[in-house]
Amino acid sequence: MADSAIALSQPIVPDWPVPAGVRALCTTRTGGVSAPPFDSLNLGDHVRDDPVAVASNRARLTALTAPARPVFLRQVHGTGVVVLKADTPDGTEADAAVVHTPGVAATIMVADCLPVLFAHASGRAVAAAHAGWRGLHAGVLEATLQRLRDVAGPGEVSAWLGPAIGPTAFEVGEEVWEAFVTADRAAVEHFRPHATRGKWWADLPGLARQRLTAAGLRSVHGNDGSAAWCTVSEASRFFSHRRDAARFGSTGRFAACVWLG
Repeated sequence: MADSAIALSQPIVPDWPVPAGVRALCTTRTGGVSAPPFDSLNLGDHVRDDPVAVASNRARLTALTAPARPVFLRQVHGTGVVVLKADTPDGTEADAAVVHTPGVAATIMVADCLPVLFAHASGRAVAAAHAGWRGLHAGVLEATLQRLRDVAGPGEVSAWLGPAIGPTAFEVGEEVWEAFVTADRAAVEHFRPHATRGKWWADLPGLARQRLTAAGLRSVHGNDGSAAWCTVSEASRFFSHRRDAARFGSTGRFAACVWLG
């Protein structure tokens, strides 16, 4: 794992070629105040955690992104993209955000889905997207790229893929395989047969890389599908809905942020 991963006060800092003034980070589950099973830096306010603890954890994140304010979206596994303004409220419904002014941070919360950060080569705008399999298949990454270029103009874009459920843990049904392979036959290389008929192991980061490459991106970094990036297997570092929801009824959320500073 090339990106630096030091425990809370210094979260994962993406290792990607971006212009001066572009800043980004991805939190882990450590360094906050939430009690188990949300221990400890849970940023989700919709998962049954103590609201006071969540507010404290969000304040810790805000201190790390200062003077930019993280804007927490209401993510619905869709393709909606919002351009953030100084007064954009938390809870705005969208699965991606574009930032072109200082003061706000595009923020994506996850616990198995893939967070994807974008930076325009001009340094004029950045973006973040939430890519579970539904949003990925529906085109959330392509929609985010289009909105980013609408704002910043033509130019190269770099992407960074954050931690997500890995290819040895993401069990999906036939409908997921069919959806991706029907859309692009090349997607078949990102699925492995499961021991159970009608089930597959899916490589979510691999599918995202394929979509980004097809969209013309030549600079894609971060999650390569190896074990260190897997939210399910790295229980001490990441929240995972797939791993923990059945046991505990819910799980926390960590966040990837990108902003202009």
